[in-house]
Amino acid sequence: MDYLSYQKDGNKGFITFNSPPANALSSKLLEELSQTLDQIEEDPKVKAVIIRGEGKFFSAGADIKEFTQVKTAEDHASLARNGQSIFHRIEHFHVPVIASIHGAALGGGLELAMACHLRVVTKNAKLGLPETTLGIIPGFAGTQRLPRYVGLPKAYEMILTGTPISGEEAVQWQLANDAVSEEELESYTENLVNRMVDKSRPSVQAVMKLLPYAHTSQFQGGVEEEAKQFGQIFGTDDAQEGIQAFIEKRKPNFKD
Repeated sequence: MDYLSYQKDGNKGFITFNSPPANALSSKLLEELSQTLDQIEEDPKVKAVIIRGEGKFFSAGADIKEFTQVKTAEDHASLARNGQSIFHRIEHFHVPVIASIHGAALGGGLELAMACHLRVVTKNAKLGLPETTLGIIPGFAGTQRLPRYVGLPKAYEMILTGTPISGEEAVQWQLANDAVSEEELESYTENLVNRMVDKSRPSVQAVMKLLPYAHTSQFQGGVEEEAKQFGQIFGTDDAQEGIQAFIEKRKPNFKD
C-alpha cells in the first residue's frame, strides 16, 4: 500500500491515511481503501475499525487536480459514483468503523467521515464541505449525509457558505460523538472502541444490519442525482475558474 497503511491490534483494525500533505482522497487511495476493506471482511477476528490520518490532517478532501484530468460530465459523475460506492460500503460494513479526526476533515474527507458509524474529533478540528467556494458541489454523498446529522438549515448554511465548523461545534450539531484534546484523541478513540469489541460478534453484526433501516428510502436517489449534478457542474466555466483559483491560492472570479 502506497497511500495508506493497515495494522491490527487484537480485534481492532487501524487504517491510516499516509498521503501527505493533505491525505487527499485520490482514486488510488480509494482503491487501496477498498482493498483494505476486502482484507478486513475476510478476517473474522476484527470486530471494529478505526480510520485516521497521518500528519496534519485526517483528510483535507478529494484530489481536485485528479478531477481536472477528465473532461466529460459523465467522467466526472463516474469519479463521484466511485467514491459514493466505497463510502456506501463503509456505512453498511459488518463491523463498526470509527473516524478519528484531527486537523481537518474537509470535502471528501468529511464525506468519508460521515459514512463512518462514529466520529471522534479534536476540539479545534475543522469539519466542512467547502466545494461551493471552488464553484463545484460535494460529490461523495455529502449533500445527502450532512442533513441527516445537522438538519437541513445547518446543512444549507455549511454547504452554501463553505464555512467549516470546529470539532466542539460538530458535537453540538451531532456531527461528531465526542470532542477531545489533540493529546487525548488516540487513547480516547481506542477506549471507546474497546467498549465495543468486547461485545458478542453476532449481536454487533445484527445491530450493524438493523440501524441503516432508519435511513429514508430516498437516500439512494439523492446520491445518484448528486453524482449527475456534480458531473454537470464540474464542466462549467465557473468550476474551471474556481479550481484554478484554488490551485493558484487566490479568490475566484465567478461569472455565474
